[in-house]
Amino acid sequence: MKLAVEVIGWAGALLILGAYALLSAGRLKAKSLAYHLMNILGALGFVVNSGWNGALPSAALNVIWIGIGTYALFQRRSRHGRGELETE
Repeated sequence: MKLAVEVIGWAGALLILGAYALLSAGRLKAKSLAYHLMNILGALGFVVNSGWNGALPSAALNVIWIGIGTYALFQRRSRHGRGELETE
């Protein structure tokens, strides 16, 4: 189980770093679906890893990170409607 938790944590780190790198390189837009999903899933990986290892401040920070990303997705959806899903 510990190995699975570590893999989940590293995958989360790669998703968040990848999202930031792609944003910085101009390959993703800050309001894109892909950017928000990468951040939400990455933070979820950190929540699993931090929670398992007892790092509660990190787990709490990432729960908030997930909340911000989820809020942004709902805002994006209300602006774009259901039919338009921009992935860049």
